[in-house]
Amino acid sequence: MRITIIGAGPGGYETALEAAGRGVEVTLVSDGPVGGTCLNEGCIPTKALCRNAEVLETLASASSYGIEALAFGFNYRKVIERKDQTVTTLRSGVEFLLKSRKVNLVYGKASLAGPHEVKVSLRDGGETSLEADFIIVATGSVPAWLPVPGADLEGVVDSSGILSMTEVPRRLCVIGGGVIGLEFASVFKSFGSQVTVLEYFPEIIPRFDKDIAKRLKQSLSKRGIEIITSAKVEGVSSTADGLSVSYVRKDETLTLCADKVLMAVGRRPALGSLDFASVGIETDRAVKVNSYMQTSVPSIYAIGDITGGWMLAHAATFQGLRALNHILAGQPSDGPVDRIRLDLVPAAVFTVPEVAVVGFSEEECKERGIAFKAHKSFFRANGKALAMGEPEGLCKILVSSGSEEFPAGEILGCHIMGAHAADLVHEVCALMNSHGTIGDLGAVIHSHPTLSEVVLSAARG
Repeated sequence: MRITIIGAGPGGYETALEAAGRGVEVTLVSDGPVGGTCLNEGCIPTKALCRNAEVLETLASASSYGIEALAFGFNYRKVIERKDQTVTTLRSGVEFLLKSRKVNLVYGKASLAGPHEVKVSLRDGGETSLEADFIIVATGSVPAWLPVPGADLEGVVDSSGILSMTEVPRRLCVIGGGVIGLEFASVFKSFGSQVTVLEYFPEIIPRFDKDIAKRLKQSLSKRGIEIITSAKVEGVSSTADGLSVSYVRKDETLTLCADKVLMAVGRRPALGSLDFASVGIETDRAVKVNSYMQTSVPSIYAIGDITGGWMLAHAATFQGLRALNHILAGQPSDGPVDRIRLDLVPAAVFTVPEVAVVGFSEEECKERGIAFKAHKSFFRANGKALAMGEPEGLCKILVSSGSEEFPAGEILGCHIMGAHAADLVHEVCALMNSHGTIGDLGAVIHSHPTLSEVVLSAARG
């Protein structure tokens, strides 16, 4: 069997490695460096910066740990060098794995020539045609931009552009209070920028639980990040003092000045990367797929950001596994081909403090008419959190009150704000994947003293 995968981000290369390991002849087409946006311009470089920010915050609070008269400097050039080295190391690792699994890696721009054919304009010149039994499209997404005057001015950057800056801006305006915007806001506040976030909706991180969003806003505000919600950006203009961002809030037009403006209003599927209509693939703001990630053309699958939904690297990876499992099961199949639950995708925001979520929020439960009870616990009551100097945070677990769809006690969702929230959420996610209950969670012995006891306290409370 031969499979051609278009796109070498996490969804694409992880699926290629898995398929090759199962004896499939795989060709992976990449229009850029392997690793895609996540490795080269997203998850990994931003997490490298988050770590730098974390170290700076720790040094700034050193006196509270008895370390006095501490003097230190901040070299942003070395921060960027460390970020780039991290990316290079991981990229080399991916290239090595692909080579060791004998995946045929082709660099160039792909186009769909038919249900079983991909044409590639090679990076080094020329063109090649790839025949395959199945094609998996994993071409990802691109940054979204507000169509406002001045959005194309010098100094207005997207999430890729801000990673390429050579110095820390004195004043940074972030347009968008979602995951990307808040992570950069948190990082550059630690780096010394004066940061203002403009968010169109009444709350930041709109897709997250409102209780968590409100607490995160309060926490970031305490750190000195100005967050202005219900703000509709009207445009950006150049002034003698840098860039001026105008916005409307409560029927009043206001302006703020910045040296750099980060456009962080989300991402959108890269539908322009391939001519989907030419081969009969249905789209509607994203590529339409069924539960097996199969498009309207049975031999072509699509995974990751190109399909919309949660635009997360790990979602793409497991969607790729689902597609591969379906292919190797011999298709059509009306039943499950694996135990993967694509409805349970944990998400995290690497601000200070972190936020993580999996499953339904309170708002979603109410919209769906699901009766629930919220179990809560607080980091300030956790011994490890206090010892770490990280008392701020909350764990909220939503539990079904009982219905035909969800038996009483079944965990519906988990929402955590606090130190290492991105790691803590996974024990709840693992239980939810097997329809676990709050009783199951409460019966699991947790080490003391650990942050995981925050989750246990919520379960037993």
